[in-house]
Amino acid sequence: MIQEENVEKSVFEEIPTEKIYSEKAIRIATFFAGPLVAGYCIAENFKVFNDKEKAQKTWIITAIISFFIVCLVFLLPENFPSIIFPIIYSFIASYFLKTYQEKNIQNHLTNGGETYNGWRMTVIGLVSLLTFLAVIVGLLLVGDSL
Repeated sequence: MIQEENVEKSVFEEIPTEKIYSEKAIRIATFFAGPLVAGYCIAENFKVFNDKEKAQKTWIITAIISFFIVCLVFLLPENFPSIIFPIIYSFIASYFLKTYQEKNIQNHLTNGGETYNGWRMTVIGLVSLLTFLAVIVGLLLVGDSL
């Protein structure tokens, strides 16, 4: 019976051809690699869901959040628990995922769409982390030369 429903459904609904980033993968990568990976993955999902305007807004929000995090890093005392930052930006990414993409992701998967694998998320996470660290190191070098 279930097999017949899937066959009927696939005849009438288009199977997505593009891959997306799953909620779980985005949350995990965000926690370990920072807000840039969240911004990238959420924006790419919006592109797959044909919402270019929200993809652009995602990048703007990502840039603002990243800027504030970098500023806070320099203002907080050395003994401040660093785990707070991953918790905060993971929470923000989860909120945006739940609010703006959860239904689209579920529809995508229900209609037979695929998600990217963990290796791609690992590479994106590493690139994001290195980019974020490069910005911080660059600011430290510029600050020391002043």
